Amino acid sequence: MSDTSTTATITDNPAMGTFDDEGNYTPRQVVSDDLGMSFAEAIDGTIVEVEDGQMVIGTVVKIDKDEVLLDIGYKSEGVIPSKELSIRNDVDPSEVVSLGEQVEALVLTKEDKEGRLVLSKKRAQYERAWGTIEQKKENDEVVEGPVIEVVKGGLIVDIGLRGFLPASLVELRRVRDLQPYVGTMVQAKIIELDKNRNNVVLSRRAFLEENQKETRDQFLTNLKVGEVREGTVSSVVSFGAFVDLGGMDGLIHVSELSWKHVDHPGSVVAIGDHVKVQVLDVDFSRERISLSLKATQADPWQEFAEGHGVGQLVYGRVTKLVQFGAFVQVGDGIEGLVHISEMSAHHVDSPEQVVTPGEELWVKIIDLDLPRRRISLSIKQAAEGGELAEEYRQHFEVDEHGNWAAGNPDEVEAAWAEYAEATGDTSVVAPIDLAGLDIAEEASAEEGSAEGAPIEEVPAEEVPAEQITE
Repeated sequence: MSDTSTTATITDNPAMGTFDDEGNYTPRQVVSDDLGMSFAEAIDGTIVEVEDGQMVIGTVVKIDKDEVLLDIGYKSEGVIPSKELSIRNDVDPSEVVSLGEQVEALVLTKEDKEGRLVLSKKRAQYERAWGTIEQKKENDEVVEGPVIEVVKGGLIVDIGLRGFLPASLVELRRVRDLQPYVGTMVQAKIIELDKNRNNVVLSRRAFLEENQKETRDQFLTNLKVGEVREGTVSSVVSFGAFVDLGGMDGLIHVSELSWKHVDHPGSVVAIGDHVKVQVLDVDFSRERISLSLKATQADPWQEFAEGHGVGQLVYGRVTKLVQFGAFVQVGDGIEGLVHISEMSAHHVDSPEQVVTPGEELWVKIIDLDLPRRRISLSIKQAAEGGELAEEYRQHFEVDEHGNWAAGNPDEVEAAWAEYAEATGDTSVVAPIDLAGLDIAEEASAEEGSAEGAPIEEVPAEEVPAEQITE
């Protein structure tokens, strides 16, 4: 008669177990009865079935430098390669997981060429994160995570997956040094999301702007057009410079940087410069402030117009030749046009026949149009003489009407030397006669005309002996 009592056999299941106080792993024992259940069946009953792409949960049973073993209840332990542990690059597995920790992973392959079950913690985290991220994007919510890396053009933020935060969107104004942000927690809005391209773009600036909207609105309300504010240059770009006014940035367009022509804003201001600016416009809808630096400075055209008038003689330098004349600089940032008809008393076919760029000469102001910032000059009329501008009078002999009075050559030369010393203009070293002639040459010409034809002197050694005798 057979024994019908039930007996149990204790067997080890290497797929499931526990850890002792010293961290040693002990497989869990399972019971197999003798009522028809074989040992193999008892083992198979405890094994989890898995498929590629499936999400599983297991216990970390071993940590190596290049992989982690995970017990998920399968017939063999799953392997998580170090590169599949975290979205961070080049991490130490022991810094990501610990022995006994419950970890969620995604099955990459049920059995690789070596027969291993390959898992990915990173991919599981990625799949979980996408659902959360998509929901936050739909609800226009904020995401938060640590900055884990500086890359070209911005930062990588760990939000369950790698979120890209462009440098231009880190702060309200562009930040040049991004390294200090690594390791810090940041909050940002999601501005672009594309799962197919694994692309998530964040904006911390949008988050900051949203939180500072009330403050900005109050700042803009208190800002009045025409008032002068002090600020600090925060950024210099090709089209101008941004100035921090203590609450918001305003833009000084390149045309408002100086009364002079500006090739690049960097030639006028630099980051960190403290400047005084005038508010030109406040755009509430776009939250933009337009500023002017030159409006707080003296207008050189106004200053020139106050000290000069039509009919005065001024000294200038030829800056540019054009088809119909030449431009002459007669003050700091002040240029006037000498039309080709005002270049000489004689017919002139082209400006090159009379002047060359860089040449210094006297010109007469024949028209001063301040509203249009135009000055018409004449070389021809300057040669006829006239009233000197005030800044030149102390250096020249003038009559009671302010007209230049020609003195002797020594006095004129001394006057020019005094002028050069006072102004620092060492290029002006010779006496200039407003009639266009050197004083000595004019005197010689007048002496020759009194006797008829000029007398040409001949060296004595070249005169025939018979003429010397005679």
